[in-house]
Parts: sequence; structure tokens; C-alpha cells
Amino acid sequence: MAKVVIEEGYAPSDGEPFMNDRQREYFRRKLLNWKQDILREAQDTLVALQTENENHPDLTDRASSETDRAIELRARDRQRKLIAKIDSALSRIEDGSYGYCEETGEPISLRRLEARPIATLSLEAQERHERRERVYRDD
Repeated sequence: MAKVVIEEGYAPSDGEPFMNDRQREYFRRKLLNWKQDILREAQDTLVALQTENENHPDLTDRASSETDRAIELRARDRQRKLIAKIDSALSRIEDGSYGYCEETGEPISLRRLEARPIATLSLEAQERHERRERVYRDD
């Protein structure tokens, strides 16, 4: 991919060709920054878990600490899965399929991509998917 210059304050708009070089570079940077933030938080969590004093004489304090650890580890697991989705979105930027609905092939709105840069479905396709999921979900 050729080096694309994006000026400060640039935001993709509907007035330019969809997924042009500037838009792809904008979303690539957005995804990379997001991934970097998640990795930084994970490192901070790891350091905190390693330095935490596990010697709680009070049973309630120990239980509270274990609960906090479990919650933190579950959050990190969700973020690990999110990193996989970010990596997948970065791959789609490279192969040119980023920004297009996996189901319909239509462009995903810039507003949706701005809010959820890892989106793979247009809003309409996502709503259909969620309706089907509700219908077939075991209650």
C-alpha cells in the first residue's frame, strides 16, 4: 500500500469515493491505535496482578480480591477476542474488502464503521442477523 498522507482532523465523509486510499488509511490507523490501547491495558493488568498482595488475612477480603481478579481476567479474554477481530479488519483493509458487508457486498455506512470499525455487516444485515438469532435462540 502506498504511503497516504492524512492531515490532522481528517474524517471520512460521504462526499468522497467510498474506501478510497485516505479512508482505508484512516481506518487502518484507528484500528492500530485501538489495538495498541488494548495491549497497553492488558500489560497494565498483568503488572497489577503480579504485584498484588495475595496475603489477605480476612476471608471476605480474599474472596473480594478473587472476584475482582476473575472479572479482570474475563475482561481481558473479551479483549483478546477483540484483538482477533481488529486483526481481521486490518487484513480486510489490505485485501480491499474492508467496509463492505460480508452478506450483501454493499458498503457499510461510514457512521457505522466510525462507531464500530470492526463491523463486517451493514446495519440492515446486522439487524436481520439479530432477528434470526432471537427466533432460533433456545430460551
